[in-house]
Amino acid sequence: MGQSWEVGCPCTAHVKDCMTKVQRLRYAEETCYNGTLVIKAISSGLEIGACNWIINSPKRNIAYVSGSIFDSGHAMDFDYHALQGSDMILYSDCSTLLTTEDNEQSTSSDDNNNWEELTKSLSNNDESSEEREKIAFICSCAIDSVKSGGSVLIPIDRIGVLLQLLEQISIFLNSSGLEIPINIISSVAEELLAYTNIIPEWLCKQRQEKLFSGESLFAHVELIKEKKIHVFPAVHSPKLLINWQEPCVVFCPHWSLRLGPAVHLLRRWCGDPNALLVLEDETDADIALLPFKPMSMKVLQCSFLSGIKLQKVQPLLKTLQPKLVLFPEELRNRVRFTNVNTFSVSHYSENETLRLPSLKESSELEIATDLASQLHWSKLKHRNLNITRLKGELLIDQGKHRLLSGNEQASSSQNKPILHWGSPDPENLLAELSKMGINGHVEQRMTDAESDEACILHVQDPNKALIEVRATGTIISAANEDLASRIFEAIVNVLEGI
Repeated sequence: MGQSWEVGCPCTAHVKDCMTKVQRLRYAEETCYNGTLVIKAISSGLEIGACNWIINSPKRNIAYVSGSIFDSGHAMDFDYHALQGSDMILYSDCSTLLTTEDNEQSTSSDDNNNWEELTKSLSNNDESSEEREKIAFICSCAIDSVKSGGSVLIPIDRIGVLLQLLEQISIFLNSSGLEIPINIISSVAEELLAYTNIIPEWLCKQRQEKLFSGESLFAHVELIKEKKIHVFPAVHSPKLLINWQEPCVVFCPHWSLRLGPAVHLLRRWCGDPNALLVLEDETDADIALLPFKPMSMKVLQCSFLSGIKLQKVQPLLKTLQPKLVLFPEELRNRVRFTNVNTFSVSHYSENETLRLPSLKESSELEIATDLASQLHWSKLKHRNLNITRLKGELLIDQGKHRLLSGNEQASSSQNKPILHWGSPDPENLLAELSKMGINGHVEQRMTDAESDEACILHVQDPNKALIEVRATGTIISAANEDLASRIFEAIVNVLEGI
């Protein structure tokens, strides 16, 4: 709920151009990028529309985990089950860096029973209960302030917290018999509040059930109709100036306290000891309030859940069962992984390149039926492996490799070796030539500075010929074409090919 762009702003054209490149997705809806990556958004529970990502590619399946909440009071819960089976998890939830959680609770254990209990704890509702208690405490402090004649300023920009505070403060005011106006001042508040009431697929189950019962998804809809909540685009709005009343409760989401209505209202109330300012714990109050000092206004700082708690990190990763986890270097000392984990862990840092091991030994290839019917397998001599050669058109579509029929079909001579590799062993080649009535011997071996080791075979009977064998190729020099063809056939017989 920040300030809207001004008409005629030089950045407007760039913003509109960027928005044309945005593709909207619903939760669990797949989209394909460049025919190679299949991308899916999964609910994270943090905010309405906040998500984690699953990226499937031919090489590996990646799950991107950001700040997530298992049991949310407004948004759809963290759907961590959808992330199971990923080859790699990129864990980027660093919200715990701002907390003082006990490090000892984040260490792993080889006690299977303990792991089962910790895994069950992922789906408990302790987190939502704590959030409700925090919101109730804020509301009680707000009621105490307005009862003593002071106003309340809440410059919190987290939409989920804001919506819940609106509901609960209204309930507290009503139960206290107070008729205190609640004002929301923001240039985008009206559109955003309307938007939150038309997207039930992004909300928690409790909110979705209200839709089927005919109720509003959030209480602010009815409260605005009853004129208990008033929405204004700016602090200088004529309607606000005409109907201004104190004490009051004002929501203006500018947490920095450097922009918007928060600046004007803080200057008005900073000397009132009965007034209350509610800030998030992440805000540096000393710096934020520096322009308004000396202050008599009461300041309440609260921390709201913004990610996965440390003690739930390893139970989550154990439940997801990835092969590889990329973990922030900043959290290395706060989450200690041991050998009991079934996955390997690599720590990454900002602006550093991390090389990852290959997670798949082979790739899958879908072959058209008409091509598959033409396969003629050859078994390699020195390896337990069958190999074949075919011709077609290779495509990468929806993250899968597909081989389709090309314009030219493979020749009927496909069962005859036409592609060979490697260098013939001199002794085996001499033996094969001897079977064909061609006699020769190894004349010399040589190595020069510009090439690898070479071997010269000298043929004497039935005619003279030279065979130069190198790692990069074999050269035949013969007195006549027939002898050269026979030597080539011998080389083919000792090499592997398809």
